[in-house]
Amino acid sequence: MRIERVSVEPLDLALREPFEISLGTQRHANNLLVTVETDGATGYGEGSPLTPVTGETQAAALATARAAADLLDGRNLADYRDLVSEVRATFPGMVSALFAVETAILDAYCRERGMPLSELFGGSPRTVTTDLTVPILPPDEARARAERAAAEGFDHLKVKTGTTVEDDVARVAAVRDGAPDAGLTVDANQGWTPKETARFADELESRGIDLSLVEQPVPAADVVGLARAREAVSVPVAADESVFTPEDAIRVVREDAADVINVKLGKSGLLAARDIAAVAEAANVELMVGCMLESAVGIHASAHVVAGVGSFSHVDLDGNLLLAEDVVPSERGPTIEVSGPGHGVVPE
Repeated sequence: MRIERVSVEPLDLALREPFEISLGTQRHANNLLVTVETDGATGYGEGSPLTPVTGETQAAALATARAAADLLDGRNLADYRDLVSEVRATFPGMVSALFAVETAILDAYCRERGMPLSELFGGSPRTVTTDLTVPILPPDEARARAERAAAEGFDHLKVKTGTTVEDDVARVAAVRDGAPDAGLTVDANQGWTPKETARFADELESRGIDLSLVEQPVPAADVVGLARAREAVSVPVAADESVFTPEDAIRVVREDAADVINVKLGKSGLLAARDIAAVAEAANVELMVGCMLESAVGIHASAHVVAGVGSFSHVDLDGNLLLAEDVVPSERGPTIEVSGPGHGVVPE
């Protein structure tokens, strides 16, 4: 199980339509693909850097992954915990690059052993059901997007917010009109203050629109503000960009700042995601899993963690559904068929 070769390549993926959130608009996902080869197996990992969230450019992530590759040459995959710890200690903060490297290591290890990735996290493969995201759009377009999603079988939708309260309310109301039976969450991507969060929630309540949760309403560093927002609304509040590490999760729990923690592997990686899940479970905080604009490689890696851990209440793994073309043929719909060995995806 010695690593014989590590390769790192850019993975540029066009989106079906522009994807706007409060942090900016994307038309392409400028990702990276890492391949780890042994004499018996090949593992694949993907990262999706987004500067306002991860702090990385694609070029920086590629450089980091290539430097990490030098540390892996000739190493034994059976020592995957030590390998992951070493690369993360060597390149702190380079989360997208390290997610790609870590995934490729664990995928190769599982393929060598003929086992699904989910078993590293305590469970067998199973079907995972995701929501679909409606980006920042004018109300008419948001309504049409919701109608299309409902026709495709999605019964949970996430609506991007974080602009003005008035515009955000109009967008969510339009989505409710387009998909009246769907469960709704909103994601402000750090775009509000606690007072704006309260105004938004009050306005939706006055219209009779129920939400499952409000995700990251305030800036990531403002955990005190996140707690204030949580106190101000009756809707569950989720921490996303505020939690990259298990230590971040502990702070959110101690500050009583969230009802839900979003364990996004593009922030934490796979092994630390399990640790964050353990913190949340011990504190009786619900778990959500999210994604970046990843292909099936990154999405299926996350779905395996969901299947293995088994305690996620909210699943937002739709990144590859927003692409013009995935790295493997895939049907559009809410179900993710989790299978092995490894995460089960071999890019074409």
